[in-house]
Amino acid sequence: MIDAISLAQDLIRCPSVTPKDAGALEVLERALTPLGFRCQRLRFEEEGTAGVDNLYARLGTQQPNFGFAGHTDVVPVGDAAAWTTDPFGAEIRDGVLYGRGAADMKAAIAAFVAACARVLDGGPPKGSISLLITGDEEGVSINGTRKMLAWMGAQKEQLDHCLVGEPTAAARSGDTVKIGRRGSMYVSFTARGIQGHTAYPQRALNPIPILATLASELAAEPLDGGTDHFEPSTLVFTSFDVGNTAGNVSPAVAHARCNIRFNDLHTPQALEQRLRARAESVTARMGGQIALETRISGEAFLTRPGAFTELIARAVHTVTAQSPLLSTGGGTSDARFIKDMCPVAELGLPGTTMHKVDECMPVHEIDRLTDIYAALLKTYFAAPPR
Repeated sequence: MIDAISLAQDLIRCPSVTPKDAGALEVLERALTPLGFRCQRLRFEEEGTAGVDNLYARLGTQQPNFGFAGHTDVVPVGDAAAWTTDPFGAEIRDGVLYGRGAADMKAAIAAFVAACARVLDGGPPKGSISLLITGDEEGVSINGTRKMLAWMGAQKEQLDHCLVGEPTAAARSGDTVKIGRRGSMYVSFTARGIQGHTAYPQRALNPIPILATLASELAAEPLDGGTDHFEPSTLVFTSFDVGNTAGNVSPAVAHARCNIRFNDLHTPQALEQRLRARAESVTARMGGQIALETRISGEAFLTRPGAFTELIARAVHTVTAQSPLLSTGGGTSDARFIKDMCPVAELGLPGTTMHKVDECMPVHEIDRLTDIYAALLKTYFAAPPR
């Protein structure tokens, strides 16, 4: 048997700040190999990015193949002096485990491995269990899960369903299951006019009012009213820059940036077309030019409530006697890549302290999540969803 708390401590003691592994995957291999998992290290590199180590581990050869996805990389500790304990010391104090990764998401990985050990103690499952563990979730997400999935496709490795162990809970483990995520789109605007002396504005074309008008109109217009499973999409401006150091010169160029979090009513292409149309409308009225560039970090997706989500909810209810909230709130996760292979949901620990100083997790929450994962595995292989 594997103790989830001890394994979580061993993982936290590895200072695996993206893209460093710092021994975290070796800790997992040592835990998984005696259980019968075949572990394969996958290192991916791309020009201009740091190479990243990942781990694919599978027990069994038959379908259905239940996958668990997670990441051992963590964000930097920030101001180490502000911590009341060593960020990588994995100290337990008053029943609470402290350390970077306690919430996001080393403890959840430990809980799943411990749950696997518990279930396997009763014999092998009628199918397979796989773990996709990346070291590139908190970073640029180029050399992690996306490339692991491509490798799996080339190797004919197919997941039937997948659970991501991100910290989804609001207060207690199991109270929330994420069944989808909003998409995320970053947009950069560049407005061009004609530089000129502020005493003679008629001889110039100041791009600041042009870009400010566009920003005001976009910010004032709702993208939608939400759906049955998604809250309304949002467009938030994050920067407005000119870089002009002269007090008597109107600039030639102005820049702005925004982030759009969109639900499944939109595609990135349709949103970009909408932004360009509004920019053209503004320049038609005010003159000048507005160019824009977009970067998509993820598209909106939804695992519709059905057999898989009901199975997860039953497992949670078995342990907690409560039914979880099915949610699509929050940011993005690697589920946005996995949804192209199979139905995916997210279930993990409370995320109250993730990325914060003194990140921590009550030990009883880790034990509770271990119980939920074990119940889920037993339920899944007893009657796999179709």
